Amino acid sequence: MRVVGRGWNCERKCTDRLSSEGWKRMVKEIQLTPNEVQHFVNVASRCDFEIDISYNRYVVDAKSFLGVYGLDFRKPLKVSYEGYDRDFEELLKRLAIAS
Repeated sequence: MRVVGRGWNCERKCTDRLSSEGWKRMVKEIQLTPNEVQHFVNVASRCDFEIDISYNRYVVDAKSFLGVYGLDFRKPLKVSYEGYDRDFEELLKRLAIAS
């Protein structure tokens, strides 16, 4: 999938310049297990935009292993971000809660 925005093209990652030019903040619900935390954090860490993961009033940096591991995995988690990364989107699809 190719993303195009105001003269900037990217396939794998989008820069902060793209984000500041109109990326909407995406929010997706996922179900994560303790065994999946390391892979989730590794994929999130390769993204060049900020990613937050939250449960109720707790919001942590999704690139922090300890932060993510400290969340309650029995409940759905919300991931919010601005930007695009193909691998990250595929991971979110796999972890998405069926609606």
